[in-house]
Amino acid sequence: MKLFDFLLTVILLVPLSGCEEKTASPDTKEQANAVQAKQLSPEEKLKKLQSQAEAGDAQAQVSLGWMYANGEGAPKDVTKAVEWYQKAAKQGDAKAQFLLGIKYYNGESVPKDLAKAVEWLQKSAEQGRADAQFFLGWMYANGEGVSKDATKAAEWLQKSAEQGYDDAQLSLARVYYKGDGVSKNVAKAFEWYLKAAEQGVVDAQLSLGAMYYNGESVPKDAAKAFEWYLKAAEQGDANAQGSIGAMYIKGKGVPKDLVKAYAWFNLAAAQGDTYGKQFRDFLENK
Repeated sequence: MKLFDFLLTVILLVPLSGCEEKTASPDTKEQANAVQAKQLSPEEKLKKLQSQAEAGDAQAQVSLGWMYANGEGAPKDVTKAVEWYQKAAKQGDAKAQFLLGIKYYNGESVPKDLAKAVEWLQKSAEQGRADAQFFLGWMYANGEGVSKDATKAAEWLQKSAEQGYDDAQLSLARVYYKGDGVSKNVAKAFEWYLKAAEQGVVDAQLSLGAMYYNGESVPKDAAKAFEWYLKAAEQGDANAQGSIGAMYIKGKGVPKDLVKAYAWFNLAAAQGDTYGKQFRDFLENK
């Protein structure tokens, strides 16, 4: 095989996301509070939320913590944010438990403590928070704060993915593709890649393109491979851009077009992609 044809093959294999509604009257305490909040100044809103938080309202505590953490509606103060997250987390608020776990993971205004991060993420995950389930699965997969356990990682990723969490869907697809903590199942990998790809996850779109191109768990289909590569390429992924360029050169899944091939290779090269630069330069000198 000529070097040029070999490189084209390599670049394509790289990847292996009526009636008007009547306004309801504020006849409940929650609705009345919402209406009143709209009439308050930012300072008054902060004072009211502070009062509710100090009275033990867990939702107010986590909201106040978020405001301090992000500097929105209150001066940015991550230390205060953590204090309020701790109060809410101890009351069982799942969002606060997740946010507190992340603070311990990053060591942000608290000493970095992976064991405590796992502790709080576990509490949140057990209450069904998809983001906590994903992060906990990731920690088990990488052995951070816990002994590495591919089976537990897959279990938590599965729970998160089933709730539609796109990062978990991508990770679970990879788990099934490799057989890491589960029985290898390329068909299930395809299924989860597809769910993530339909949510716009670039790496999942790229992997789907490769699976269609190679005929992994699905019949070979260059046109569908091109379709998924294109979605990833349009989001700026250099690997996908190079794959699109290669398909235009080969005329696979799309009519042969050296001008379009050059354009896509040039985009990949602009991001530092080695193959993109090689093929762009080749076409310039052809």
